[in-house]
Amino acid sequence: MLFKLLVVILLLMVVSSLFSGLYFLMKDPGNSDRAVKALTFRIGFSVVLFIFLMIGHATGLITPHGIGAG
Repeated sequence: MLFKLLVVILLLMVVSSLFSGLYFLMKDPGNSDRAVKALTFRIGFSVVLFIFLMIGHATGLITPHGIGAG
């Protein structure tokens, strides 16, 4: 359960950094690098989330279900 909660938190961090990057891209002047930093954090969070999902699947903490799992 703790692992799934961590995955959800990481997913929310990815989405929030995506929207903060969009906000900074629209509102900041051209000489600010806050949008680049926000999108860089999003990439980092996405990589960590992908690694956690692969570890969770390999160790059996999460199991696939749904279409084709039959």
